[in-house]
Amino acid sequence: MTNPLLLRLLRLCSPATLLACLSPCLAETWVITDSAHPVDLPADTQLIQLDRLDQLEVSLFQDLPADPAQAQAAFKEHMTADAAADIDRAHQDIVNAWSLGVSKIPAVVVDRQYVVYGDPNVARALTKIEHFRRASR
Repeated sequence: MTNPLLLRLLRLCSPATLLACLSPCLAETWVITDSAHPVDLPADTQLIQLDRLDQLEVSLFQDLPADPAQAQAAFKEHMTADAAADIDRAHQDIVNAWSLGVSKIPAVVVDRQYVVYGDPNVARALTKIEHFRRASR
């Protein structure tokens, strides 16, 4: 069922006004960090944890038997489709952070354009970015 208030707003507001109101909600937000730099992560924020790949590899290879045949069998048990997807995602996260030129962590990145470095409070970093965006208009 459609919200009547939303329908009323859609009729009353121009598309430009709606876009301005909704743009903070539509922004793509990434938080780039590692396990040594914890952050307060709000909802709708993608976490890129740079040491995640190392953690996944350790979990796959630890406690493997010394015998190569047994180790191979144990590895095949642990290397599920989900584990492979996690590894792919960790690789892609590293590439994404590198492509942005992130030079310090934690980094809060909005729309791959605005960055606040060194603040573990993501909400505060997002406020700084929003103030900068408003001042730039």
